[in-house]
Amino acid sequence: MDWGMENRLSKTIKPDGRAFYLAMDHGYFQGVPAGLENAGAAAKPLLKYVDAVFMPRGSIRATLDPRMETPLILRVSGGNSMVGDDLSHENLSVSMTEIIRLNAAAVGYSVYVGSKYEHQTILGLAKLVDECQIYGIPVMAVTAVGREEESKTARYLGLAARVCAEQGADVVKTYYCDDFDKVVAGCPVPVVIAGGPRTENDLEVLEFVYNGIQAGAIGVNLGRNIWKNDSPEGMARALQAVIHENKTPKEAFEIYESMKNA
Repeated sequence: MDWGMENRLSKTIKPDGRAFYLAMDHGYFQGVPAGLENAGAAAKPLLKYVDAVFMPRGSIRATLDPRMETPLILRVSGGNSMVGDDLSHENLSVSMTEIIRLNAAAVGYSVYVGSKYEHQTILGLAKLVDECQIYGIPVMAVTAVGREEESKTARYLGLAARVCAEQGADVVKTYYCDDFDKVVAGCPVPVVIAGGPRTENDLEVLEFVYNGIQAGAIGVNLGRNIWKNDSPEGMARALQAVIHENKTPKEAFEIYESMKNA
């Protein structure tokens, strides 16, 4: 592995082999999600708990402090929106010059396996990997499912994750599901959890993250479960404890409760 690539990976995957990414890229297709009206303001108190923040260039330039120490994962795909006809109609939207100019530690790109635009997004990933390899920039592929929630099965996610890995992705972001260990076992590169089943309470979030790590994931790339929480800092700290300190969900939940009620 080239020195630059290894150096950047070391910023986003810690010495314990684990990773905690804060997803704040939702505005690129959702517009203004509640809680992300000002992404930088929402991120500021959380950065000390996470290993990297995932965000599009617009919010980066407009709201993030360029002196921050937390590594940046740059969202580099787009072209779709919630009001458009097809969420899978997405493509590479950021140039390599921009990636370097923004000093990204890694980039994130969505692939819609099984969709109308599967071919377009897979070839876009391949092209991105080719370019990023030249400059030693890691690529995180996101197995996007659009509006098709029923696609979140181990069979589909395992296929999608493997397709992304075979195109050269350095990390794959995918959803937690039943038989998640099969998804991880079939993916030859590290897997981070994008989200999981609908949860009824905060403990359940910690449980699916813990179970995903036990199944082989290196960590998470979570957003709404953190910044829409009643105590964003409490949830971020609790997740940090699960990911990097091997705390059980119940132990981490105690940390969350103590910060929430402080």
